Amino acid sequence: MGLNRREFLQRASGVLATMGISETLLWQMGDRYYQALAQPTAGGAPRKLALLVGINRLPSGEPKKPPGGEPKNASPAGVPLTGCLTDVELQQELLTNRLGFRPRDILTLTDAQATRQNIEEAFLNHLTAQAAAGDVVLFHFSGYGRSLYRPSPGEEERDAESTKPHHSLVPVDGGSANGEDSSVNDLLLETLWLLLGTLNTNRALVVLDTSYAYPGSNWQGNLRIRSRPSPATPILNPQARDFQATLRAKNSKLNQKLPWLGTVLAATSPDLIAAEARWEGFSSGVFTYALTQQLWLATSAHSLQFTMQGASCVVGQVAGSEQQPQLMEFDAAKKLDKLIQPIETTLIQDAPSADGAVTAYDEGSKTGSIWLGGLPPLVLQSYEENSLLEVVPPVGVDEGRTKLLVRSRDGLTAKVQILTPETSIQPGQLVQEYLRVLPRNIKLSIALDPSLQRIERVDATSAFAAIANVSPVVADSGSADCLFGRVQEVALAQIPGASLPALPQGSYGLFSLGRTLLPNSVGEGGEAVKMAAQRLIPQLQTLRAVKLIRLTANEGASRLGVGVTLEMIAPLGKTLLQAVTWRAKEVRGLSLKGAVGDGIEPGQIMSLSQGSRIRYRVENYRETPIYCLLFGLHNSGSPIASYPSFYPPEPQGKPTLEQNLIPGGTTCTIPGDISEGSFPIKGTPGLAETYLICSDRPFQKTFLALAGAMDPRLEPSGIITLRQPTTIAQAILQDLQQSSLAASQEAGISSDYWGLDANTWATIPFIYRVV
Repeated sequence: MGLNRREFLQRASGVLATMGISETLLWQMGDRYYQALAQPTAGGAPRKLALLVGINRLPSGEPKKPPGGEPKNASPAGVPLTGCLTDVELQQELLTNRLGFRPRDILTLTDAQATRQNIEEAFLNHLTAQAAAGDVVLFHFSGYGRSLYRPSPGEEERDAESTKPHHSLVPVDGGSANGEDSSVNDLLLETLWLLLGTLNTNRALVVLDTSYAYPGSNWQGNLRIRSRPSPATPILNPQARDFQATLRAKNSKLNQKLPWLGTVLAATSPDLIAAEARWEGFSSGVFTYALTQQLWLATSAHSLQFTMQGASCVVGQVAGSEQQPQLMEFDAAKKLDKLIQPIETTLIQDAPSADGAVTAYDEGSKTGSIWLGGLPPLVLQSYEENSLLEVVPPVGVDEGRTKLLVRSRDGLTAKVQILTPETSIQPGQLVQEYLRVLPRNIKLSIALDPSLQRIERVDATSAFAAIANVSPVVADSGSADCLFGRVQEVALAQIPGASLPALPQGSYGLFSLGRTLLPNSVGEGGEAVKMAAQRLIPQLQTLRAVKLIRLTANEGASRLGVGVTLEMIAPLGKTLLQAVTWRAKEVRGLSLKGAVGDGIEPGQIMSLSQGSRIRYRVENYRETPIYCLLFGLHNSGSPIASYPSFYPPEPQGKPTLEQNLIPGGTTCTIPGDISEGSFPIKGTPGLAETYLICSDRPFQKTFLALAGAMDPRLEPSGIITLRQPTTIAQAILQDLQQSSLAASQEAGISSDYWGLDANTWATIPFIYRVV
């Protein structure tokens, strides 16, 4: 039986009144929620409800960012954030276009709307009052967080629990952090957990793109930090305390048959930072962008653990070790803890993956707008005009796809032209990559640490501008690939096992954007900036080569039917990670899953111990041959490559390569049957990146370049340490371009660009941390 509007409001108001909650927000939005509740979900599927909160603004009464930017000794009160509203937009586009949420079931609170009371009331009115058993609920928060310590507890309260920090989300009316006012009006995480306890469903997801540990500055390298300091003796607003007490008293009576069980996707661990980055034309939370991008590509074959692991790898590449996302579970008995069991949320529906969706269309001009939230962040920044996308056809249809030509791009939105005038498109239709167009003159952007003195920044700008294919940028003024700055003691401590006396204070080095020191980049103390820039040229060439290969990463977009499994051979044999090109027609009928092996922390970058041995197993699902090679950045900072058909040198001879192929329906291992058929994990602890690059054509130019780079002192496992990594990376792109000529000619790609056809190549990344 349906409910009329008044019956709905009266019932919901009655429930909320027992909790002491205002009806104001409910009545303001009553029509919207009544219509949503009164109509059954299509096909009887679980309903999906979301509450998205994003706060860029500082709490009222706090100082704003001064003209000319934040001074070096800026007040700890902080500066406004710039990416939280983008986070909300990223989630909205994902939920409505990819994950099956209806727009009317998504409520957003941004900036001035996001007071503590409004967040609490919106949760109860929009989520608790509407969600039924089996429904999916999503709560997202992007903004500042902090750690609060209970003020002066009495003797009876002085125990370990009362002295622990209480983490909180800072609403727009959260109160000052400038030390002049101790009152805070935050939404404590304990309150959020109690709110979750009011839900009638156990399919709840919480996404928190915030952090609680304040590092003493609003910046970490080139990233803006989403944590704030706490007053020395914080005093929680009595209304916030009373609301929590009311929930605590009522929670024992709610959901007695179904204690809340949910999943928390946190941007970082409680003792580390969460940051936002500036991309080309917009800012966003590093975590939210990475997570939503991975979810665009996810299918029903992906677990949430697999998706989070991919997002963590993206975060690690940008922020280094300073931000480490967490996948947690929460229930009434265990509270917040590391995830142990697989998650079943029905969030990821059984539908094709996508790189974006149509958001607008004009029939007269046959032009439209598309959202490109499924493209990797680095790829998006280099995504050029004349790239081609295809509208996703109905399930089971592969022919007659409508092609869209990119005419221009502004941040995450592109203007497109339909190439088949007899067809039309509709907002909400999904799109997939067909031809990726990239500029050939790609430069490495290096940000200058804002802590450098003005004269140092001037000298560094001049020195790096004189280096070919390197472009210096002012911190926080644009996107960057790495950071140049002074090596401080805290940076030296980031290198496990490093000999601190061998790394002099005051020297210059290269860092991740989150200021994790990059290996082999530290110079002598007292060196001039210009000398440091010249010394770093080999490292800059390596980073540029890796950037070129990162731009080819397309595990989610490739239609070349391949799968790659990372296997541990020693100390014990097991599968670590399995990746498959899910869009390939040869893969669709197979019962494959994106797998994360046992022993890997859920949602985190996998760690491999020194002394382990690994190998890659490449499977060709096609009927025709493919070719494969490996390119990587070793954890010691060296660029490496490996070829499957490698033969170690005979005495007094040189190692040799053969142009390899993997016949249709067969597999090969990298390395092959040499050196126990595995790579050793060794060298300096740190992050390692490996890219398995497959093509339907031989790597002819790459083969010649690699053969010329070999010498008798090569690793017996077939790893080649590259002295000219950019030459190899460019050769790989030339080979991929050659295999994509037909599609490039269709789009009229000039010689100033690379045109890469998703049907002809696959670049599958594997990222792990050596410990």
